[in-house]
Amino acid sequence: MSILTDLTKNIINLPRYSKRIIAILIDIGLCVFCTWFAFYLRLEKFIQINDVTILAVLISIILAIPIFWLIGLYKTIFRFQGSSIIFTLFVASFVYSLLYFAVITIYGIQGIPRSIGIIQPILLFLTVSSTRIAIKFLFLPNSKKTKNKTNVLIYGAGSAGRQLLTSLESNPEMKVVGFLDDDPQFHRQIILGQTVYDPLKIDKIITTKKIYLVLLALPSITRQKRNQIINNLNEYNVNVKTLPSVQDIVDGKISVSDIKDLSIDDLLNREQVEPNLELLSKNIKSKVVMVTGAGGSIGSEISRQIIKLKPKRLILIELNEFALYKISEDLKNLNHNIKIISLLLNIQNKLKIEEVFKSFNIDTIYHAAAYKHVPLVEENICESVNNNVFGTFILAEAALKYNISNFVLVSSDKAVRSTNVMGATKRLAEICVQSLYDNQNKQSKFAIVRFGNVLESSGSVIPKFKKQINDGGPVTLTHPDVTRYFMTIFEASQLVMQAGAMAEKCEVYVLDMGKSVKIKDLIEKMIKLSGLSIKDSKNLEGDIEIKITGLRPGEKLYEELLMGDNPQKTFHEKIQKAQDPFISFSRLKIDLNHLTNLIEENKVEEVKNMLSKLVPSYQSNSKIVDHFYELQSNVKNDFKSPKITNSEENKVVRIKTK
Repeated sequence: MSILTDLTKNIINLPRYSKRIIAILIDIGLCVFCTWFAFYLRLEKFIQINDVTILAVLISIILAIPIFWLIGLYKTIFRFQGSSIIFTLFVASFVYSLLYFAVITIYGIQGIPRSIGIIQPILLFLTVSSTRIAIKFLFLPNSKKTKNKTNVLIYGAGSAGRQLLTSLESNPEMKVVGFLDDDPQFHRQIILGQTVYDPLKIDKIITTKKIYLVLLALPSITRQKRNQIINNLNEYNVNVKTLPSVQDIVDGKISVSDIKDLSIDDLLNREQVEPNLELLSKNIKSKVVMVTGAGGSIGSEISRQIIKLKPKRLILIELNEFALYKISEDLKNLNHNIKIISLLLNIQNKLKIEEVFKSFNIDTIYHAAAYKHVPLVEENICESVNNNVFGTFILAEAALKYNISNFVLVSSDKAVRSTNVMGATKRLAEICVQSLYDNQNKQSKFAIVRFGNVLESSGSVIPKFKKQINDGGPVTLTHPDVTRYFMTIFEASQLVMQAGAMAEKCEVYVLDMGKSVKIKDLIEKMIKLSGLSIKDSKNLEGDIEIKITGLRPGEKLYEELLMGDNPQKTFHEKIQKAQDPFISFSRLKIDLNHLTNLIEENKVEEVKNMLSKLVPSYQSNSKIVDHFYELQSNVKNDFKSPKITNSEENKVVRIKTK
């Protein structure tokens, strides 16, 4: 057995051209054998090799080898092929049969029975097919693993599902045992050797066929229909994975490697609206565009969208060197013809920012640079105020000074009735932009765009939940009732750009985030659709536990998008306009100067109190956890004299007298 194993390994490791030569030699041998055997079947006796039989063999070889080569039999890696190999062999043999039949039977050659033109091609098809199938099973990779394949159902018996089945035929880890499809016409039909089942009977199918994995091959259905299917599958202990976009399927790019974990946006009941292309390109095409925070989640996606719309030049502002390098390289790969200027720069550096505005004739600015991770901002209050508030002030002031056509501030739902410093700084940044615009010239158009959580962003908890599930749990949740709005990075970026293009003066725009999602429900879906069960008091033998850790400093149970109750509709169904009050510039400047002094002196508590004054809607729900504040408090406590009781004082006196 070991000799056979070594032989197969040696053959597999041969160069590709050597394997082709071997395949051609085998087919030549089969041409000889089939011709000789055809004579035997026709004459019912073995005949000696003579000029007649040699001529029949030569004709067979001259026809077969070129035909097989042109149709691609020698380009196929047979050990990786599925049932589609039979079709290829059939086509090749059919073409060969017609020509061989035409020469031997129709034209005729003296000494060669005409029936040989029929018998020999049939024999050749059977023997060539047999050798290919034998090669497939003899050299099948990871053959030891084929006994432990995972039973798989494909949801969708359409073209995507059929292509997926073909791709999985030689997969050593997955075994397709049937289709699921909602169309009654497909039920109980056989497609590519697999039965199509009714999804309503999935409970019985999962049990009888021991299904562990369901692959969704439904690229064209609506998000609502997709969610309905996912919710139905969510009731069973099966893992659910999906296929890529419909364009990949149309382009024929499906393969086993294209199967991927279900993305979280598939779990949200939200239909993405097609962008208004005119709005999308209005402030970008043939213009000089600048993006701050270009290496962040939103900033990088906005930059990718911009580069596709062919700006005249794209300026990237980023403080993180690696993040700037990464997005710069990504953009160059998307479009080599557009000039990309990558600047390592802190937006708090007023002199450098003004130098950028002087050097480049900027038309449009998307300001996405901000510290947005709520717990980290609570621990670093002064620096966060500096970056989120004064960085924005510097940019907005420079934009007005240099008559920039369009300025867009990327804000957050946490700015509305905030309970944390991050939200308060974002609201104060909004106030700064509104107040500056109201005080200075009105040539520029300003837009403040407010939206909720972005899926898979650097600050999102979704990647954390995925990792915790993959690690076996527990999945940590701050509160069982916490809810959030969610939107994909792609959609959020496009809507930010469209909202910015709608600005006429200085407007606050709010993106329609759909319905808020209960995070606990989202976690439970993620666990169940990973093929795992929830471990709780009702199921002590479950796989993954959800552990409640308590709300973090500054965290809210739910977020809001509007300060008031009367948002105005715009001509874009996913964008609304808000009317939010702001402070006059004369008063704001005095308060900001005072806030600057407090930050320079690192007076954390006073800075937080000043935020409460400037942003009346800000109501902190936690104590100060800033690291510098804690150090200052500890130092003060260390320098305080300890209280001494009368008895202790007497002990000291006695010690001294001794």
